[in-house]
Amino acid sequence: MRLNKYIADSGLCSRRKADELIQEGKVKVNGLEVKEFGMQIEADALVEVNGKVIRPSTGERIYIMLNKPTGFITSVQDDRGRRTVFDLIDDMDERLFPVGRLDYNSSGLLILTNDGEFSNLMMHPKNKIYKTYLVRVKGMMTNYKANILRKGVIIDGKKTAPAMVDIIKQTDKSSLLEIKIHEGRNRQIRKMCEALGNPVIDLHRMAIGDLTLGHLKIGHYKKINPSDIQALINKATK
Repeated sequence: MRLNKYIADSGLCSRRKADELIQEGKVKVNGLEVKEFGMQIEADALVEVNGKVIRPSTGERIYIMLNKPTGFITSVQDDRGRRTVFDLIDDMDERLFPVGRLDYNSSGLLILTNDGEFSNLMMHPKNKIYKTYLVRVKGMMTNYKANILRKGVIIDGKKTAPAMVDIIKQTDKSSLLEIKIHEGRNRQIRKMCEALGNPVIDLHRMAIGDLTLGHLKIGHYKKINPSDIQALINKATK
């Protein structure tokens, strides 16, 4: 089994995050630090992450959706003492991790799971799982600017993939947009809008693929229907 998959299957984090931990030198196999993402390991290998031994989970795969409020980060813990999304989940014994992220000031749909393979499918840009956001920005978002977002805009020195953008409502002070993207770059929508001179005021994720929050209240969570999970997997692997 590949090392990053082994770590993800333990329920510690996604495969992408596992790659980061390996690169940072935080992973040891049989007592030796390794930095090879694709390293093949035996089932009886001793794998440590940050000094703690991990084992792949053999239990039930769990998938829940959370309507994340603002003021929470999508990490297991925070060295700055901020609240995390796991402070909102009080009846799950399995170790879960978020699929992707929503920043501290953003709200909306967040999937949490112990299935590293599923997380990898959802997050990899090549699988084109679109995430839908309701975004309020400062100032007028003109059709000219919206077309730039639709074609791709340079952020962090790299052009974004084309976005789907609908202008829902405008005033002279702000614009309400629906934006769909399939990438997951850090603070991507905020940076895209800032690049055009329209800083984000509010950002709320409404959907991942065809999975929506429905009537789930802010701060609440529930298990996701297995058929909805399978539909996302089918979309990612078609």
